[in-house]
Amino acid sequence: MKNVLILLAILTIIPFLTASARSNQKHRVIILTDIENEPDDTQSLIRLLLYSNEIDIKGIVATTSCWHQNMVNPESIKKVINAYGKVHPNLLKHEAGFPDEKILLALVKQGLPKYGMTGVGEGMDSEGSDWLIKVLEEDDDRPLWIPTWGGVNTLAQALYKIDKTKSKKEANRLISKLRVYTISDQDDSGIWIRNNFPGLFYIVSPGDNYGDATWTGINSVVQGIDNEKISTKWLVQNIQQDHGPLGASYPDVAWGMEGDTPSFLSLIPNGLNNPEHPDWGGWGGRYELYLPDFSKTRKGGSVVEIAPETRKIWTNAIDSLIKYIPSDYGRAVQPDKKSFKGFKETLWRWRDEFQNDFAARMDWCTLSYEEANHPPVPVLSHPEQFNVKSGEWINLDAFDSYDPDGDSFSFLWFNYPEAGTYNKLIPVNGAENVHNAGFTAPEVDEEKTAHFILKLTDKGTPALSRYKRIIVTILPK
Repeated sequence: MKNVLILLAILTIIPFLTASARSNQKHRVIILTDIENEPDDTQSLIRLLLYSNEIDIKGIVATTSCWHQNMVNPESIKKVINAYGKVHPNLLKHEAGFPDEKILLALVKQGLPKYGMTGVGEGMDSEGSDWLIKVLEEDDDRPLWIPTWGGVNTLAQALYKIDKTKSKKEANRLISKLRVYTISDQDDSGIWIRNNFPGLFYIVSPGDNYGDATWTGINSVVQGIDNEKISTKWLVQNIQQDHGPLGASYPDVAWGMEGDTPSFLSLIPNGLNNPEHPDWGGWGGRYELYLPDFSKTRKGGSVVEIAPETRKIWTNAIDSLIKYIPSDYGRAVQPDKKSFKGFKETLWRWRDEFQNDFAARMDWCTLSYEEANHPPVPVLSHPEQFNVKSGEWINLDAFDSYDPDGDSFSFLWFNYPEAGTYNKLIPVNGAENVHNAGFTAPEVDEEKTAHFILKLTDKGTPALSRYKRIIVTILPK
């Protein structure tokens, strides 16, 4: 009987251990970059390498785009990796797992120096497209993310070859592992992919009018908020100067700061991000799955062919936002009097936090562990998912949270209405900046979900934030 009870206990806990292991897995990525089109690819690559211990980089492929049609520049990727290699020993003082320079250099590949669909078809295989298929065929159940910073024809060629050479069952299996995020459409192969592979997971703001894209929230100057952390002065002080060879490699902004970075921001494990659920929102923005209205797709001036979508895609979503701001007296934070609503808001709402995180990691390039700041650790006193009935009290608590550097830290609890299926704001009952927060479950006629976010921010320099997302299922009485 004792052995039976032990076996039952093991069987009960295995699903939780499996789920925990999945959540702790690094996301696999192969980057497609039209580096040398403009400086922002280099900027984004520098940031990516500072998270290379938390994101499993499987390849970095030099490609073309509508702005960079007849050449690829793998040597520019290698130059950045060489600078990373010089700070690699210091990065390891702060966290384990940063890959060696030689490992990363071996992952640099190149696509064909051809524009869009002129580089897709019979005889158009490249080092990059073959590498993508090779990684996709590895015995690894994790999805393979393809953050695309320029044209996507290297992926298009890989899909073309898979379709021509694999059985339908095997092709579907491989394609089901792909997760694509393209920074708008920068060649004509994006719409070809979406039309010909309707089951492919694809995040994009369609068209070539970049002002209509969520990703532009990373560098948009927003009226009514503090934009200091995307300023030239901030970049000089916190990234470029006195931060070692990698910081010195960060080029000045020419058109827009790090337009490609949103493609991987939601792959960083911070407690908020869950890239398998783009509609939940995270550092890289929030996206919903629908068929966009082509009549609202504006032309932006590039040579990319614009055409109606033939299937649902993950694309722009709308958030309503009232930011919390510091208060000089009394309760440490208060809701701002200004409100915002739009698709860029889904990304820039987190901008100060991910910019501070970038700055802290850049500090890791030169500072000792004791001199630098490291993120706090939120710890909940209850599960991250549970059920309540309409009208019941929802008590959330993170009493055991801590900071590895011994810094003081602040709590902020809030409901994220757009992330759940109950879309009305559920206000905090009382203070939102203490270790425990209470909410009242609203009356519902059918099962609904509500997402509550804990943001834990330390008082180090720069201030760093980590999160917990609690998903509450609200049941009718």
